[in-house]
Amino acid sequence: MYNVEIRRPRIEDCEELHQFFTTVIKDTYAREGLSELIDDIENEIEMKKKYLISDFESNGKNRYFLVTIDKNSNKIIGTIEYGPASELIAICTDGALKEWYEVGTVFVLPDYQRVGIGTLLLNEMFLTLKNKGIKEFCLDSGYTNAQKVWKKKFGEPDYLLKDYWGEGFDHMIWRRSINDEI
Repeated sequence: MYNVEIRRPRIEDCEELHQFFTTVIKDTYAREGLSELIDDIENEIEMKKKYLISDFESNGKNRYFLVTIDKNSNKIIGTIEYGPASELIAICTDGALKEWYEVGTVFVLPDYQRVGIGTLLLNEMFLTLKNKGIKEFCLDSGYTNAQKVWKKKFGEPDYLLKDYWGEGFDHMIWRRSINDEI
């Protein structure tokens, strides 16, 4: 396991986080066989940048990020955030989860994946949510590789939108209680 620190992002982390989002999102699309979706990639990168700005501007009230730092290299290797459920979640659940908090932006640099960094981030986020009095959260994914991870951690999704992104590309949404996760 790596020697890591989990902390809140700092304004001086912005440039590194923007590059981090670009690296992870482009890698994710490539692994999904979707590298040609340039506009979608750019839109997702811009959305994550806006989420980060929202965190800074609201001091964590509108969006709340955590980052993982590799203490040996002093670089950001992972992120996670929570905020209001996305419009996609609200629409796909017919409004059932529109008032919920969504855990998202669970990203880990490719060279650091599959060694427990994401799990550390999730556990820290669960404690954060619990300490803030948040009892339930939702999480979604349209990426087939991420869906395998989430199914392993959370079981079958509560909402399965078959072929939502095209034939063979489903969208999945989970709703969970913090007490079940801690």
